[in-house]
Amino acid sequence: MSEGLSGTTVFRSDEADVEPRPVRRFAPDACALLTSGRPVALPSIVLLFVLGWAVVPSLFAGADPLRGVPAEKLRGPSARHWFGTDNLGRDLYTRVVHATELSVTATVFAVLIGLLAGSLLGLLAGAIGGRVDAAIMRLVDVLLSIPELLSALVLVTALGFGTRNVAIAVGVALVPTFARVMRAEVVRVRRAPYVEAAFAAGVRWPGVLVRHVLRNAYAPVAALVAVEFGVAVLAVSSLSFLGYGARPPTPEWGSLIADGRDYLATAWWMTTFPGLVIVAVVLSAQRLGSIWGKTE
Repeated sequence: MSEGLSGTTVFRSDEADVEPRPVRRFAPDACALLTSGRPVALPSIVLLFVLGWAVVPSLFAGADPLRGVPAEKLRGPSARHWFGTDNLGRDLYTRVVHATELSVTATVFAVLIGLLAGSLLGLLAGAIGGRVDAAIMRLVDVLLSIPELLSALVLVTALGFGTRNVAIAVGVALVPTFARVMRAEVVRVRRAPYVEAAFAAGVRWPGVLVRHVLRNAYAPVAALVAVEFGVAVLAVSSLSFLGYGARPPTPEWGSLIADGRDYLATAWWMTTFPGLVIVAVVLSAQRLGSIWGKTE
């Protein structure tokens, strides 16, 4: 006989008698999604294509993204130059493809920072409770009151220029969102009967936290990763647009749009095509995140 977290008395003989609730899945497998009638094929293809650009850009665009041909500057989209050329005669499609490596790497790094740090804070707040919970959540509330892009801008100003600093700044700005969701799920799960039973059976706190609480609380956080990936893409591109990313002539999605802003009237493709790539990635990530959230 033992007393659980909520004060209720639970009778269990040993740990073997504890029946953990089946772990919730945050998303069905790929085949199930593609055959379920949900429109996920297009978002998945878009993200896979962009992932391919990031991993092996030379496979999709073999030309040199830094080499320009002055005689071909400001050429419109054609069979030779799918996205046209820029003001220095560089192939814009090649530059967009090679820019994916830096932009996506920074985005993934930022999301990992937000996920790991935010999940740890939310887990501690929800599991420990009391004053620790109150202190962490008040800090999270303050950070949530500040727009993520503004927080990232302040942080990157303090850290300095460079893609790595941009990723760190955006990642820190994402921490409160992950912390809030994780804390809510941990608080919900820790009051479940099977968690109470695990404590009554003599399972130690770390074991309960990992085997029962965390395993059944991660689903909404995992679904949030896709949504926050889109947010991070916008934030990283915005900071790159403002000049905080890699130094020219290294291409990034945001800097490519910044390069074309002076040619909007005469070379619309310089901003349109990089912008469409960003929009496609963000919408695809948001769509997949919404579907995963419904199927968790």
